[in-house]
Amino acid sequence: INSMGEGYTPLVRASKIQNRLGHPSIFIKDERQSPTSSFKDRQAAVATTAMMQANIQECVLASTGNAAAAYAAYCARADIKLWIFLTSMVPAAKMREAALYGAEVVKVAGTYDQAKKVAADFAAHKDIHFDKGAKAIPGKESMKTVAFEIAEELARQLDHGQKWQAPDWYIQAVSGGIGPIGVQKGFEELYKMGLIDRVPKIGVIQVAGCSPMVRAFAAHKPTAEPVVPETRITVLSTGDPGLGYKLLYQANQTYGGHMLSVTDDEAFEAMRLLAKTEGYSVEPATAVAFAGLEQLISQSIISPNETVVVNCSGHTFPVEKHIMDEENLLDVQLSQSREATASVHLDGLGAAIKRLDEQVTTIVVIDDNPMDSRLIRRLLQAKKPYRVFEANTAIEGLKLIRERLPDLVVSDLTMPEMDGFALLQELKNDPLTANIPVIIVSAKDLTIEDERRLAGQTSSIWLKGSFSTNDLVEHVVNTISGAEPVHIAEPDERTKTKELILPPQVANIDPASNASETKKVVLIEDNPVDAKLITRILQMKLPISIIQVADGQNAIKVIKEEKPQLIALDLNIPDKSGFQILQELKKDKDLDDIPVIVITSRILTVEERESLISNDVRSVWQKGELNREQLIAHVESELQYS
Repeated sequence: INSMGEGYTPLVRASKIQNRLGHPSIFIKDERQSPTSSFKDRQAAVATTAMMQANIQECVLASTGNAAAAYAAYCARADIKLWIFLTSMVPAAKMREAALYGAEVVKVAGTYDQAKKVAADFAAHKDIHFDKGAKAIPGKESMKTVAFEIAEELARQLDHGQKWQAPDWYIQAVSGGIGPIGVQKGFEELYKMGLIDRVPKIGVIQVAGCSPMVRAFAAHKPTAEPVVPETRITVLSTGDPGLGYKLLYQANQTYGGHMLSVTDDEAFEAMRLLAKTEGYSVEPATAVAFAGLEQLISQSIISPNETVVVNCSGHTFPVEKHIMDEENLLDVQLSQSREATASVHLDGLGAAIKRLDEQVTTIVVIDDNPMDSRLIRRLLQAKKPYRVFEANTAIEGLKLIRERLPDLVVSDLTMPEMDGFALLQELKNDPLTANIPVIIVSAKDLTIEDERRLAGQTSSIWLKGSFSTNDLVEHVVNTISGAEPVHIAEPDERTKTKELILPPQVANIDPASNASETKKVVLIEDNPVDAKLITRILQMKLPISIIQVADGQNAIKVIKEEKPQLIALDLNIPDKSGFQILQELKKDKDLDDIPVIVITSRILTVEERESLISNDVRSVWQKGELNREQLIAHVESELQYS
């Protein structure tokens, strides 16, 4: 059996989601705990085991992402050569991960269905085994185990005196459908054996930009018409579900259930909310399921007394760049010295800090004319590397301001639903937004009453068509530079993005002196999934040794024994917080010089961030918003001078 310890993942009550949705019984099946962090590991384990027994030594697979990583890992373990066909929409990080395991990765410039056809033709031409996904026996049989585990775990959780218990609903985000198809088969077998009293209803959730199943279901059709995917959530981009839909439609007719779609943005919002409430960092495809759950409950499709299990199908490492706006990714570089030393010229450092100040400066532009808001954004970004966010209604803009707490707002006055006057009042009534400067850019001819209402509410008022755009841009720059110093100095107080790369604090040493030694990094992280993923990210590009420590009690002991060149620290350690560990390091003269970076899911307060800076933490990285390449580059920089 080709196993890496997949299966028997936790079933956890989602108490905060229950409270938010007003539903008493919601559980999460946490498939992130699998070896490659997705439910596809079950399929890969059974498929590769079957291939080993059949003496198959080469395989072709078409994938939208998760199956690629799973099959690549399990094929590597089974000494099976794997050819993976991926579309160009799949993030490069997923392609690199598959290649890391030794798979041959073929990128196809087209849809997933086209990639699958090319893969099948390639396999036939080369006489290589082609994995048929939902049509193959291993796919359905492997996913049965999810149902077996849910029935056993749920009985213990609810404690109704039964050894096995089925939920009323099983919900999963769906691309080709292999997950719920196999899970439903597992529940059917338990029902036939008399172990459970019902087969759950299946909630099939698709992303709106690729929802052939949902469209066919709404039209009461037993077959689905293919669609061309138009979604950024590439894992769910199967445009032609074929047999998968037919099986799920039959299940719906037999046991009940529902199919619906959610937008990309609704999924991304659910992703952020799930991380902030339940502490689950999930991939976008998983978030689609949770966004769908909210709709099923709000539409009363799920009854208040029904028990629900949602498949948390995959982890979010790495975060795909479209989930967080490009403006959140900061690239800060110091000027390179021509001398062969690690010293940094002060003018170079100063320039880098100045660039960083400009890059974390946030502006929200609100105008119901998208062309006007886009023009203002482009003018500003042509002048300075500001992060500029657009909103095309005052309601959307108010939400954006409360989320981002920007340095400046540029707003129109005449907008539907809520106008600029009401927006200004909302901002002034909220202590968090009351002091944000607002510049009005509007085509409205102001009456005396309008001028009275605006008095003391804005920094300036500009009439569209009667000013130079250069003058407006200069005014914005000057307004920002003239803000209160404390307001500018605390960018992370105003933004949800907590990734902050601080300038390296380097010593005057010769980096060549230790170049031949393998550098050590102690990783203090209690979550085994996160520890594994961070280790994989760093060791993929850096020749380093990583020593993992799961608790604070042993952390200091291990650091003293190993004498690492760098410490990577999570702040949420059960027995001892990261802040306590930092204080202990600071007190020990043999350890206080070891550079420390923080990788955490904790939303830091201003005081906590100041504490990290005072303890000489080199950088702070948010797990849910992590940029892999920047992290690798930063760690490499720290190790070079340690």
